[in-house]
Amino acid sequence: MATAGAKRLGIIVGVIVVVGLLVLAWAVFAGGVLQLAFQIPFLARMGLLPRWRLDLAHPGVRRILKLMGPAAFGVSISQISLVINTIFASYLGDGSVSWLYYADRLMEFPSGLLGMALGTILLPSLSKYHADANREEYSRLLDWGLRVTILLAVPATVALAVLALPLIASLFHYGRFTAEDAWMTRQALIAYSVGLVGIIMVKILAPGFYARQNIVTPVKIGIMTLLATQALNLAFIVPLKHAGLALSIGLAACLNAGLLYRGLRKSGAYRPVPGWPVFLLKVGASVGFMAVVLFTTMGEARWWLTAGWERKIGAMIGLVILGVVAYGGCLFAFGFRPRDFARRGAG
Repeated sequence: MATAGAKRLGIIVGVIVVVGLLVLAWAVFAGGVLQLAFQIPFLARMGLLPRWRLDLAHPGVRRILKLMGPAAFGVSISQISLVINTIFASYLGDGSVSWLYYADRLMEFPSGLLGMALGTILLPSLSKYHADANREEYSRLLDWGLRVTILLAVPATVALAVLALPLIASLFHYGRFTAEDAWMTRQALIAYSVGLVGIIMVKILAPGFYARQNIVTPVKIGIMTLLATQALNLAFIVPLKHAGLALSIGLAACLNAGLLYRGLRKSGAYRPVPGWPVFLLKVGASVGFMAVVLFTTMGEARWWLTAGWERKIGAMIGLVILGVVAYGGCLFAFGFRPRDFARRGAG
């Protein structure tokens, strides 16, 4: 009887788990459908609602299909490297894959929010300026994108590193997620944060090539970056374990961004607008001030690992607001104003 009862209990639990996963998967699908449906009324109001007509023989469609694959590869090096690193991590012992996964989730939020948004904004306008042979506006728009990226990505990078444990403890340190898991995930997140600016920069710089229908260069750089990632894996995996795998992705992303930047400068497509040294100095000083404020006010690690979720979430929100105020206030004191970074306003 006991065995039969245990079997029935196991079936019930299994059904609940499976149904829960299916519901979660369908929820993600439904969210995507709603995101698409939300845009349709606005497109219709502007008269831009597409008329579907499948014509694979059309020259434009064939050209897009030919360029799509290499372009997707060029901006997906970090994701490909992450898949490979997951395989490496599976040989490092229990928990390594999970630690990398949780750290990657936190890193992907600013990466997706900033990188994808700015890349989507820049590509159509860059393509237009290239088609119009307006090299000056092309360069100025790219410069604007790079400045906005620095302005937003650098503080996000530093905040992730400084607040790594509070973030992880507030979001994940429940149930079977132990204190050791929190510390190990913290190591991976700090290592990932080294390359956050590079990862976002790739999403800004690569459209600079795609707008000129130059797909070959980003793909070549992507292959070099992928090889560099694996070389760094071999160098870091023994001394740093899972954190070494995260660090290799971060450093390789910076290499990718650096090579893309050099390619645009070398071709003459991008010429920096004057004022970059002062701009970087002011941003650096503001980020440094923010880091000091956050580090001195975030409290001890023991509190974050023992406090209840209500107190941790409240404290985390307070720290985020404090960081925004500290960084924004310092920028304001240096003379930065939101209107200075309006569209194409980086000059």
